[in-house]
Amino acid sequence: MGRDTQPVVSFIVPARNEAAYLASTLEHIQNQTTTREFDCLVVDGQSDDETPEIARKHGARVLDGTTTGQGNDRHLGAVSAKGQWLAFVDADTRVAPSYLEAMLSFVQRERLEGATSRCRVTGGWRTVPFEWLFNYVLPRLSPPPFPGFNVFVHRDAYVGVGGFSSGPNEDMTFSRRLGQQYRTSVCPEVVVETSGRRIEQEGLFRTLSYYTKLEYQRQRRLRLG
Repeated sequence: MGRDTQPVVSFIVPARNEAAYLASTLEHIQNQTTTREFDCLVVDGQSDDETPEIARKHGARVLDGTTTGQGNDRHLGAVSAKGQWLAFVDADTRVAPSYLEAMLSFVQRERLEGATSRCRVTGGWRTVPFEWLFNYVLPRLSPPPFPGFNVFVHRDAYVGVGGFSSGPNEDMTFSRRLGQQYRTSVCPEVVVETSGRRIEQEGLFRTLSYYTKLEYQRQRRLRLG
């Protein structure tokens, strides 16, 4: 990160009060095993903690975000990014050293404009159903929806579908719209580890209920136009 030449990939990390997680996320981004140019933008959602200071300390470019949700902040990052490819990663998500090369190789080999990958969800047995959902259930849908913590998309395709915007399950809305207009798929490699902290804090069934409610709201919004 912090390089002067045009990046091949821009990592975009929305973050609000993520001081406890952000340093590790950025360190994993920095430690990519690649010779390709990449950079990282942290979109700070008006944090009350040291999130922006941590981001700058780790070489990320910090943008002032909003309090209107991750979708809008992801879009702010995308508009300012310079990479040919945009890698959206959440502030509590760690990418493997091979992430950049694995994702680029996958999209180029399969001639894709967008992708996600299999993942690991931390937090013990209660996170297993979500890990199974991400790795084996959602990829069977056509087009496959992508979790917001791991979206890899070509800049032109991102612009072509209008980008992210905040709303219930905005990652589902974006990735389904992307897949309806462009070729997308799921990389079979596990190159991302994301936090299951919501499941740990609220329990499995309450978390399932939360996301089910969001999906109902998303579908209702789509029906109403």
